[in-house]
Amino acid sequence: MKKGIHPENYRLVAFKDMSNETVFLAKSTANTKETIEFEGTEYPLVKLEISNTSHPFYTGKMTLVDTAGRVDKFMNRYKKFKK
Repeated sequence: MKKGIHPENYRLVAFKDMSNETVFLAKSTANTKETIEFEGTEYPLVKLEISNTSHPFYTGKMTLVDTAGRVDKFMNRYKKFKK
């Protein structure tokens, strides 16, 4: 690897899926001001709207997680094309 082009601040970060409260750890350089205690240790926290634990593709469930009304807006716009 070339020296000096890769970030030096890799650390364990807790990612929290806000739709189902699942927390998992991964190495990241994401900046965050919030922290969370996970398994007895405090980690920086990154909040996610959706992850593999709540996404319909991975769960096999066809439920829509809509936090901003985007699906309703789309359906209203294209309802004339619906058969």
